[in-house]
Amino acid sequence: MTVVHNPVLPGCYPDPSICRVGEDFYLVTSTFEYLPGLPIMRSRDLVRWEQVGAAVTDQIDYSDVPSSGALYAPTIRHHDGVFYVVCTFVDPTDDARGGNFLVTATDPAGPWSDPVWLDVGGIDPSIFFDDDGRVWMHGTRLVEKDPEWFHQTEVWIREYSLTEQKLVGPEHVVWNGAVKGVVWAEGPHLYKKDGTYYLVAAEGGTEFHHAVSVARAESVTGPYTGNKGNPILTHRHLGRGSELVGVGHADLVEAVDGSWWAVCLGMRTYGGYHYNLGRECFLVPVVWEDGWPVLAPGLGRVPDEVEVPFAQDGPLGVVQGTTSGVVAPGDPRWCAVRALPQDVAAPDGDRWTLPVRPEPLTGTGVPAFLGVRQQHRDVDITVQVRAELPDGEEVGIAVRQSENDHVRLGLTRRAVGPWIATVMHRRQGSDEVLGSVDVDLVDGAGVGLRLRARGQDYAFEVTRPGADGEAATLPVAVADGRTLDSVATGGFLGLWVGVYATSEGRATQSQATVGPLTYEPR
Repeated sequence: MTVVHNPVLPGCYPDPSICRVGEDFYLVTSTFEYLPGLPIMRSRDLVRWEQVGAAVTDQIDYSDVPSSGALYAPTIRHHDGVFYVVCTFVDPTDDARGGNFLVTATDPAGPWSDPVWLDVGGIDPSIFFDDDGRVWMHGTRLVEKDPEWFHQTEVWIREYSLTEQKLVGPEHVVWNGAVKGVVWAEGPHLYKKDGTYYLVAAEGGTEFHHAVSVARAESVTGPYTGNKGNPILTHRHLGRGSELVGVGHADLVEAVDGSWWAVCLGMRTYGGYHYNLGRECFLVPVVWEDGWPVLAPGLGRVPDEVEVPFAQDGPLGVVQGTTSGVVAPGDPRWCAVRALPQDVAAPDGDRWTLPVRPEPLTGTGVPAFLGVRQQHRDVDITVQVRAELPDGEEVGIAVRQSENDHVRLGLTRRAVGPWIATVMHRRQGSDEVLGSVDVDLVDGAGVGLRLRARGQDYAFEVTRPGADGEAATLPVAVADGRTLDSVATGGFLGLWVGVYATSEGRATQSQATVGPLTYEPR
């Protein structure tokens, strides 16, 4: 038996979905505008997770999709030797773009197919393989005709033909949520146990009022009757002072030994009602009583620790935030914005060669940005940079929420005199200089850029060789992290920290050497 500490995937790993194939569990989460998209995690015991692939790499055009757009709420299932991932691609500026789609693979490491687009609107699609051979798609959407309340949604179910790759037959609307007046009944998943169909769905919106509810039916198309004990999991009754809020969006799975488990999202608050790490992935035990699933039995909330009887002791995976040190280019934690990391930079040992791009961090194109999730409240992230840049170009380190909300420490060369390191806080689309220092550098000389996160204080520093050969640390500025989380900014993301290089719209042939980047929890 092993005790797992929640969250099992710290940092921005929201909307988890899980399935089991043989003895292995597979899990996928939302990634929005970051690539690789929809990382596929594998575990033998629900405790130790490794990233084995990604369902979306280059199959979908991300051009100009704003932050918190792109990939929403995937579902992963396996049937007859094939993995299925269904998901929604959202462009908040263009409702006609994207939609719900399906990708498949025989190996979770890939390659994954091109998307099959589904002729149905809404978000949060899921797929259910019944034991009679029929396949059912389901998802959620806003009620368009005469909604009874604001943001009322409906869960629909419709048969899907694997051979024709399309929805067939009539559509059935089966659920609007357990609570009358509830917003965003979403993230539906169907299961069948002992001849009964179960529909598990989130409701309340993916923030403080989030919850998990369940309904059941004798037929897959309903009618569905809700559990009198709904919601079956929530933290909203614990108040905003709770250390974990927004619990919801659960998916259930049965282990080989017959035990049941759920994964769900939640947000750990600190520095007040703020959750900079984003919506994280938690593990919850499940039992069945009187024909209903009971989540976190005897406790009624997401436990801090979970005993997994069939798990063995061993090291956790690198994606679980337990390692400290260099994040090399081959590390699965690397992400880029609207492009793959290898399309933005070239690996060079434990460093990257990062071509300077005209796109700034403030745009919706593809910036020269490589980052990793912030997975710890207290962490030092340091990167070495070397560059010979003309006046007006910039290389630096940034903590990113979006193109409109981030803090960056940029190193630029003056036309005359020393280089200058400037901390710029972009908030709701407007820039404010928090501080700057002069940095004496020789062209091509290395300099260290560091972010020290201590709770909601984000301190930026420059480290350079001193005259005596010892490193000299120059504090530049401290940013207030409470301005960076999704409570303050809107959107759905946690924070990424990484390196960037931009010519601010001008054509350039410059490049920077960045790395090694070290990630050191404190």
